[in-house]
Amino acid sequence: MKERVLATAKKLLAKGLVEGTAGNISARMDDGSICITPSSIDYEEMTLEDLVVIDLDGNVLEGTKAPSSEKLLHLACYKAHDDVGAVIHSHPVYATMFAIARKPIPPCIDEFSIYVGGEVPVTEYAQSGSQDVGDNAVAVLADRGAALLANHGMVAVGPSPAKALHITALVERSAQIVWGAMLLGDIHQLPQKVNQDFANIYTGYMRTAP
Repeated sequence: MKERVLATAKKLLAKGLVEGTAGNISARMDDGSICITPSSIDYEEMTLEDLVVIDLDGNVLEGTKAPSSEKLLHLACYKAHDDVGAVIHSHPVYATMFAIARKPIPPCIDEFSIYVGGEVPVTEYAQSGSQDVGDNAVAVLADRGAALLANHGMVAVGPSPAKALHITALVERSAQIVWGAMLLGDIHQLPQKVNQDFANIYTGYMRTAP
């Protein structure tokens, strides 16, 4: 699992979904502990030895580095949702534009609702690193794969680091497409029944699909 977390962190950087040391990734391990990226270490330089293992109370079990400053966000997601196996907090450009404007990303593309569960909502604002960031995210993640963090970025959850990365990339791509469509004129969301049918696929299968 540590190798998967590290590999995902480097892919997150390669895809341009974070910059430098921004963002963070974690995954639930077989014993229930959490492997999380450390604070303030560039993804290009990060090694397996830099990763930190913490318990659900945030106590360090393994590692010599400080866990991510957003560990409370990650822990809140794991505590609230047993089906969450991985959490990615990122700062992708287009999704963050929506987060700053405090506008949800609407469901306009079929695969978006299938893999994310429908509209990606915006949480209430909370200061970075605070428990409120996690609490606000948890409130909207019960039936969604991602949420926008007001004036901050986004968080994605999935059964594995790879699935959480896929959701992160899909939300960012969809945000870019919707933003461009808005410049062209009115956008047209999926019909309500179609969106609900696809959202049911997410909650019924994609949420926990290996």
